[in-house]
Amino acid sequence: MTGERIQTKVLSVQMLPNADRRLLERLQVPEGHCSLGLLTTDCDDVSYAALDEATKKADVKVVYAKSMYAGSGNASTALAGEFIGILSGPDPAEVKSGLEAAVSYMVHDAAFYTANDDGSVVYFAQLISRCGSYLAEIADVPAGTSIAYLIAPPMEAMMGLDAAVKAAGVELRVFYGPPTETNFAGGLLVGEQSACQ
Repeated sequence: MTGERIQTKVLSVQMLPNADRRLLERLQVPEGHCSLGLLTTDCDDVSYAALDEATKKADVKVVYAKSMYAGSGNASTALAGEFIGILSGPDPAEVKSGLEAAVSYMVHDAAFYTANDDGSVVYFAQLISRCGSYLAEIADVPAGTSIAYLIAPPMEAMMGLDAAVKAAGVELRVFYGPPTETNFAGGLLVGEQSACQ
C-alpha cells in the first residue's frame, strides 16, 4: 500500500567501555573519548539521521558510519545488515545515552515509506528541524540548520530532487549520486524549516 511505513530493524548494538588505544587512533576518535558504541541496522539512511540525533542528545561524536554494498536484501550475515555506525564518547554513560537516542529515533521518528501499492518503490523524506554535529559537518552548515534528507531509487531521486529545489527555497548541499552503495540516490537540502518541510 502507498505511504506504508517501513520500520528499520536494529540488528546489533554493542559497547566498548574502554576501547583499545590503537583502535581509537584508527577511528580518529577525539582526545578524551575512550568509549565506543557500535550498531548495525537494515537501513542506512534512517541510521545516518539517527546518529545525527544522538549527537544532539549526548556528548558523543560519530566517528564511523558506512553503508554496506547492495542493500539489506544482500547482507553478508544476519547482523551485518545495510549499515554500521560507531559513536565515541568520554565515558560509557554518554555513549549509552547516544545509542539509546539513535535507536529511539529509528523506532519512533524516521522511516522509509512505500511509494506504490506493491511496495517495490520506497523513499526516505525526513525533515531534520535542527541538525546535530554529524549532518552539519557533512552538509558544511552550522549545527541547528534545518535539513531535508531525501533518498529514493535513482530515477525517482533525480526527479524528486529537481522538483524539491524548484518548489521551495532550499539549496542542495550534498548530492548522493546514483548509484550509492545501496543503489539509491538523493541529497541533503538546507533552508528555513518551513522550506525544508
